[in-house]
Amino acid sequence: MFTPRFGYDVAMERKKKAEARRALLTATLLGGAGAASLQAQSKPDWSPKKESAGGPIRSGHLLFLSGIGGWYPERRPKAGDIREQTADALTIMKESLSKAGSSMANVLKVQVALVDPEKNWDAMNEVYNTFFPKDRPARSYFGSTGFRRAGQLLQIDCIAYVD
Repeated sequence: MFTPRFGYDVAMERKKKAEARRALLTATLLGGAGAASLQAQSKPDWSPKKESAGGPIRSGHLLFLSGIGGWYPERRPKAGDIREQTADALTIMKESLSKAGSSMANVLKVQVALVDPEKNWDAMNEVYNTFFPKDRPARSYFGSTGFRRAGQLLQIDCIAYVD
C-alpha cells in the first residue's frame, strides 16, 4: 500500500537539505575546520547581568524604570488632574534616573498608560513636552480603564542609557 509523504516529513526533509547546503557553503568559504571554530566563537554564554540601580534595573548600559504612577498619596494628598499627575510621574522619573547616574536627556523610550485618552491626551502631552523639549525619546501609549489606586490617571515606564 502506498502512503503519500507530506506534512511533517516533507518539512523535515527540506530543513535537513537547507542545513546541509548551509554547512557546505560555510565549510567552502571558511575552509573546513574554520566553520566549526567560527560557530563555537559565535555562541558565547550571555547574561543580562541585571542589578538594582537605586530604583531602575540596570543591564549593561541600559536602565529600565517601570510603573511610575501619576499619584501617590504620600507625596500629595489629593489625586489632582492629569497635568499634576504627569508632572509628578516625570519628576519621579527624573529623580530616579539621576540617582542611577543618567538623565532625562538619555531616555530612549517611554511608554504611557493613560486613563481616558480622549480627555487626557492633550494636557498630558503638553506637560510631557516640557520634560523632553528636544530630541524626544520614542514613545508609545495605550488607553487604560484605571489602576489599582483609584484616582490615578497615568502610569509611565522608560528605558534610558547610562555610561
